[in-house]
Amino acid sequence: MKLPKEGDFITIQSYKHDGSLHRTWRDTMVLKTTENAVIGVNDHTLVTEHDGRRWVTREPAIVYFHKKYWFNIIAMIRDNGVSYYCNLASPYVMDQEALKYIDYDLDVKVFADGEKKLLDVDEYELHKLQMSYSPEIDFILKENVKILVDWINNGKGPFSQSYVNIWYKRYLELKRR
Repeated sequence: MKLPKEGDFITIQSYKHDGSLHRTWRDTMVLKTTENAVIGVNDHTLVTEHDGRRWVTREPAIVYFHKKYWFNIIAMIRDNGVSYYCNLASPYVMDQEALKYIDYDLDVKVFADGEKKLLDVDEYELHKLQMSYSPEIDFILKENVKILVDWINNGKGPFSQSYVNIWYKRYLELKRR
C-alpha cells in the first residue's frame, strides 16, 4: 500500500479487541510519514462514535502513530499550553480505507502543567475479561505504559515543545496553500 504524503487527508479508525469499530476521525491531515510512523493533525475534525454520535474536535492536535509501539499520542494545542492524551493501543496498520488500530482502554493524560494521570483502569480490567485479552497482550500493554511514561518524563518525541512547534508550524503552512 502506498503511504500517504504530506498534505494528504486520511481517515483514522479505532477498533476494540473484539473487532468492533470504536471511533472514526475523518480528514486527518498527514504531516509526515516514515517507514514506521505517521504524524498528522486534527483541527475541527469530524469524529464519529461507535453508536453513531458525532462531534468535532475543538482545538488543533498533533497525532502520532507508530508501527512498533503499543500507544499513540495526541498533543492538544490549547490556550493554556499543550496537553496530551495517550491511548494504549496496538501498533497501527494502514490500508486503502484508513489508518487502523485496536484501542486497549488504558489512557495516560498529561495536563499542560505536567500532571500525569492513568485513566480507565476499571474499563481495561472489565474489557480484559469480556474480550479475553491474552496474558501476552496484558504484559505488552503494561510494558508500553512504562515506555510512554519514560517518554513523558524525558520530553521525548511528541512530548517535546519543539516537536509540537515544528509540526504545528508545518500544518499552518500547508493549510495556507
